Amino acid sequence: MIDRSRHGNEPDAARTAANSVRHHDRMKSAARLPRPLMSVTAMVSVALVGCGTETAGSSADRAELEERARGAQVAIENVYVTEVPGFELAEQSVGVLGADGFSATYVKQGAGTQIRLGVDRGAMDAASCPKIPVGVGSGGTGGTAECVKDGKSWYRTSGPQHEYAIEVDGRLVRLNADTEAVDRATLRKAAEAAHPASDAELDTVLPPAREDAGPPVERGDLPPAGDGAPNNGTGVGG
Repeated sequence: MIDRSRHGNEPDAARTAANSVRHHDRMKSAARLPRPLMSVTAMVSVALVGCGTETAGSSADRAELEERARGAQVAIENVYVTEVPGFELAEQSVGVLGADGFSATYVKQGAGTQIRLGVDRGAMDAASCPKIPVGVGSGGTGGTAECVKDGKSWYRTSGPQHEYAIEVDGRLVRLNADTEAVDRATLRKAAEAAHPASDAELDTVLPPAREDAGPPVERGDLPPAGDGAPNNGTGVGG
């Protein structure tokens, strides 16, 4: 006769042993699982902090930037910048346009090709577009401009030059170049990328403050309208 009192619990014991093995395997698998990865942004932030790197931004405060703009006789809201692949801002080209407008030239490295940026107070529509000379500052062309509407901008040509012009909040933003040197597609990209300068960009673009510069000199030789070229008329008798 079989003694069931000794063997009756064998299935339960086997199940317990199997469960123990499975639990042990799960623990080993869990130990092999990788820990959650830190986000790329967090990793970069930690690395920058660890290396003592400062965040990008302007080292000048707004009051200083406004003072530098006044010293350059430029309204700070007229300072625009753009981005053109292969072109860099020629810092020495930065200057005033008209009464308080802004002008700058971007130069293609190694080639000398130029894209001129001009921002001044004004407006442009289908009636006035042909009458406004193409070009920024004294380098503009004379004669009537041919105007074609291109989105919100005007594409304008006259003589050897072409430009994009767009009216923004009571000012004209114009990107101008020689037709043979810069194609229309590149000029259009420059116009689309043009935007009001941020504080960091202002710090880069605006001339440094001059010590004891005094108040801006009133320019009595500037006409009330146009591109701001000085009035060199000699009057009666020369």
